[in-house]
Amino acid sequence: MPAYKQLAEAGIEVFTPMVSRLFTSNGLRIKKEVPVIQDLLFVNDSRQNIDAIVAKTPTLQYRFKKGGKFGEALVVPDDEMAKFIDATHATNNPKFYSAEEVSTLMCGRTVRMIGGTLNGYEGKLQTVRGSKKKRLLITLPSLMAVSLSINDEYIELL
Repeated sequence: MPAYKQLAEAGIEVFTPMVSRLFTSNGLRIKKEVPVIQDLLFVNDSRQNIDAIVAKTPTLQYRFKKGGKFGEALVVPDDEMAKFIDATHATNNPKFYSAEEVSTLMCGRTVRMIGGTLNGYEGKLQTVRGSKKKRLLITLPSLMAVSLSINDEYIELL
C-alpha cells in the first residue's frame, strides 16, 4: 500500500499532488489517479508523530533543505501549503512541475487574481507558445509548481 494511503488511514493529514493516467489491465483501459512525484508527500502533524512513523517505515524519509544546516528537514509554512492545496483543487486540469523544470523562460509577469475561485492568489503568468489560454503558475519554493487555467477577466497585473 502506498505511503500516502497508509498515513491517511492512520489519521494523519497528508497531501500528494495527483494526476489521472491511463493504464491497460486485461485489455481494458483504466483511468487511475496516481501521484505526480512518487516520493513526495506533504504531511501535517507534529514532528514526534512523524518521527515515529518514519522510524517504523523503511521506505519513508524526510526531504532536507539544500544549503541549510545538516539534517534540517524541509518545512513548508501552513498558509503556503493550504493555498497550494486549494489551488490544485480549484481546477480540473492542473499541471505540475518540479522545481528544476520551472525556468525563467516559462514565467511571465506577476499577477494577482481578482474574483473567481482563485481570488487573492498571486503568481506568474505562464507563457505557453501557441496557446490562447492563460495559465497561472503558483510555486512552492525549491519543491514544485502548479499551473492552472485562468480567465482573462480576473487578472490584475502587479
